[in-house]
Amino acid sequence: MPELQQPSATQKSGWVSPNYNRSRNVTIDEHQAVENRCVALRSELPEVEHYRILRTQILQRTRENGGSTIMITSPRTGDGKTLTAINLALSFAREFKKTALLVDCDLRKQQIQHCLGISGGKGLVDYLLDDCPVADLMVWPGIEKLTLISGGRTIGESTELLGSPRMQELVAEMKSRYPDRYVFFDVPAVLDGADALAFAPLVDHILLTVRAGVTAREDIRRAASLLPQEKLLGLVLNGEQKE
Repeated sequence: MPELQQPSATQKSGWVSPNYNRSRNVTIDEHQAVENRCVALRSELPEVEHYRILRTQILQRTRENGGSTIMITSPRTGDGKTLTAINLALSFAREFKKTALLVDCDLRKQQIQHCLGISGGKGLVDYLLDDCPVADLMVWPGIEKLTLISGGRTIGESTELLGSPRMQELVAEMKSRYPDRYVFFDVPAVLDGADALAFAPLVDHILLTVRAGVTAREDIRRAASLLPQEKLLGLVLNGEQKE
């Protein structure tokens, strides 16, 4: 049976792809990334369908209400927010008319680059403190329609930076650069500090990731109550076991 050929980019009406000429190119360690549960790298894995469903739900909600910047957080560290952010960004990059930007906003403990097995470079702190140009922050991991900002030094005084006017300007710039871009921000856990609360006013929507059988219900209620209710898209249940 002949193999089905994918149409070229020029044949895909409405296909939107960024120009990567100014982005630093890196190569994802696919084996390490999949071992770290970045499953959306491989479309044949059964878990990917859950992210496709989640992507569809987000697209439907955001079409109704507008907005394309999404903060992904959790009640506590270890609930799976970073993997949710990575897999969602990978899923959106494969959507027909969307591009995705994934930004590591956990300035105290960056994890995206480690999960994907890529080399670090400049990150948000370089922009916020050292006036590094935005273009120098961008990383292209070899996946069409996906760019990353993950790297730079870690910092303890992250709350003030994430809520600063300069961060607000950067979020607005990220949102407007491409008309069909969704921007996903991996932000520290709500109950482990003030970072998520400081950053929440800058985004359009919020996803709260919880871990099945681990995250306490009281922590879920507390975290949800602290976030702007009108921005909360819902809960993402991570680590659910199927019989």
